[in-house]
Amino acid sequence: MIGKVIIGKSFRGCLAYCLTDKKILQQGRVEELKKGRVQLLDHNQCCGKAKELSTQFEEVRRLNPRQSRPVFHITLSMAPGEHLGRSDLLNLVEACAKHMGFENNQYVAVEHLDTKHQHLHIVANRVGYDGRVVSDSNSYQRIAGFCRRMEKELGLQQVLSPKKFLPKQLRNLPRNDARKKVLREHLKKQLLSAPAYPAFQRAMNGLGYRVEKGRGIAFIDEKGVRIKGSEVGYPLARIERVLSQKQSGFFLKKKEGISSAALSPLQQKSMTHSNEQQAGTTKELLYALLKAQQDDEQIPSGLLPQKRKQKQKQKRTRL
Repeated sequence: MIGKVIIGKSFRGCLAYCLTDKKILQQGRVEELKKGRVQLLDHNQCCGKAKELSTQFEEVRRLNPRQSRPVFHITLSMAPGEHLGRSDLLNLVEACAKHMGFENNQYVAVEHLDTKHQHLHIVANRVGYDGRVVSDSNSYQRIAGFCRRMEKELGLQQVLSPKKFLPKQLRNLPRNDARKKVLREHLKKQLLSAPAYPAFQRAMNGLGYRVEKGRGIAFIDEKGVRIKGSEVGYPLARIERVLSQKQSGFFLKKKEGISSAALSPLQQKSMTHSNEQQAGTTKELLYALLKAQQDDEQIPSGLLPQKRKQKQKQKRTRL
């Protein structure tokens, strides 16, 4: 389960998003994308539709006028293929409210039905009826800890928290990120098929990625998630090295002044065999190069060879 916390300013916009059907512009008209997108799960110290809820939340917020960011917006997303029943979702919402400290405040929880994976939204008022404000300190770490606990209690797939929230002894564990895994496979496939960088970039654009190239390289997918090439084992230097290797070996140029038509059948056969052998050797080198990087990328940083650590230490000393 993945949890996300947003601390916001406007109840109106947040509640409107969570409680109304999505709309999309089609053929010059605004049409509903999906009716029945929202399913109300729970509410506390409040009632009504989005506009009425916004008014009620604002009235309580005025009890602490100095608080400029009164909105707690929490999303909880299940892993693909996992689905909780209504009773489990209600228990999840109540447990989250208690864990984050707003169980006595106004909040509303809804499930969204417009995606393949099950997910829910909780909108809470950080300002209570006594004027006190629920702390947002370490909220990202707290929601990560809550998700790990509920995964065990509900028998859900267990996910690693962000590295900075893990104990030091767990930060080097291999992580399974589906988005990075897909990008890694796309990069490998396009590097093996593209003749040069322009063709490689066009191919990645065709797969829905926006490519940012500077001193390094990064790829932004259709969801707007930015991933550095180095994070998936393909930094810019390696990509350029692979493409350079292909240009020097894969695309064999005919020797100047020699036409295959002028050669005897035996010479043509010999040249074809030589070209195929050279191309095969180059391809093997490319596969080895790509595989070596993948293997290296899968090794946690804490388990890298001692020599590499010593080299890095020497570089820092020189600086």
